[in-house]
Amino acid sequence: MTTANKVRVATIWLSGCSGCHMSFLDQDEALIDLAQQIQLVYSPIVDVKVFPENVDVTLVEGAVANEEQEELIKFARERTKVLISLGDCAVTGNVPGLRNAWNDSPDVVLTRAYIETADKNPQIPTDVPTLLPKALALHEVVKVDYYIPGCPPPAGLINWVLSRLMRGLPVSMEGRSKFG
Repeated sequence: MTTANKVRVATIWLSGCSGCHMSFLDQDEALIDLAQQIQLVYSPIVDVKVFPENVDVTLVEGAVANEEQEELIKFARERTKVLISLGDCAVTGNVPGLRNAWNDSPDVVLTRAYIETADKNPQIPTDVPTLLPKALALHEVVKVDYYIPGCPPPAGLINWVLSRLMRGLPVSMEGRSKFG
């Protein structure tokens, strides 16, 4: 199959632990079949700096927690046909969203993390993107077409969703929590 016939797929890693990307890679032998059907056009596992145009499917891991991530996900949504919220951080905010319970400004959160709990050299980093007031689930920022829950989601579930989308089949997640 030539790259012209392949489904253009992207993955994005926002505020999360990369466990969803590891689960994507855990598809093992199924990745070989998948690689014959897709062209991976953007991902933390490929060296592409700018999110491309005309992406068929984008899987997004992690909550939206800073201004740079918010800008990237809005840009990617404009260039993507089907956007998938991958894993609990993207679906609900999960661990990155724990800071939301404090109802504090990002400055208070940064002070607590980098000054009050520091053993040595307490200082707030200045060369990082500005935090949003709250960490947000993906659907709070952009339209999401499908949700794949889990922390991380099972590799079999990721493969099932991608396989159905590539064949033009409907994707119903109801009753799909067990894959292995």
